[in-house]
Amino acid sequence: MFIHRHPYKPFIPEQATKLIVGTLPPPRFSVGNLKNGDVNFCYGSIDGQLWKILDTIFNLNLKFETTDFAIQQRKNFLLKNNIGICDIVDSCQRAKMDASDLGMSDINLRDMLYFLKKSPLVHTLLLTGGNSKNGPEYHLRRQLKEQNINLTPTSLETPRIHEFSIQNKRIIKVVSLTAPSGAANRAVGSNPHYKLLKQQNPKFNTFDFRVLQYEKYF
Repeated sequence: MFIHRHPYKPFIPEQATKLIVGTLPPPRFSVGNLKNGDVNFCYGSIDGQLWKILDTIFNLNLKFETTDFAIQQRKNFLLKNNIGICDIVDSCQRAKMDASDLGMSDINLRDMLYFLKKSPLVHTLLLTGGNSKNGPEYHLRRQLKEQNINLTPTSLETPRIHEFSIQNKRIIKVVSLTAPSGAANRAVGSNPHYKLLKQQNPKFNTFDFRVLQYEKYF
């Protein structure tokens, strides 16, 4: 059994208004066995799409390489746009060395309410996945339920949007984005809005769909 620990502390700028919330990077990041093109930072997997999506939206000219320069590019973007990253899983155990959320067991979570209270300007959580088992929304729901905090839906279309309140009616918006990984492509392919856009433009693909979705909330 492999103990999969999150290799990065939360990166939360002092003026952050939004937090990106996922689970864990692939296990190779925890053992320092990076691939060519990986960036040694949050969401740095060359196989993932988050930074590729943001690169497209904001014309960042990001480098996809294992260098300090590539890390600093991403930190500069987050600082400039008042966006933080605080994944909700701190560690877990795995029978297989893969990045599947379903493969996690004995999960230890980070206290999202603690980080929200430390970051009083944050009003939005951008979840990199939904309510499937062990996804970020799934774990956030667990934490809120333990504190008797209601997660109230405001939109059930893709991406689903909820909200909850803390600290004397401070409202936190929660956006469950389509996961920036290939594993979510099947769900995208069956989405009615995606099908319509694909019908209008046969060259439209699942990456384009994510870009349109993420652009609205970033």
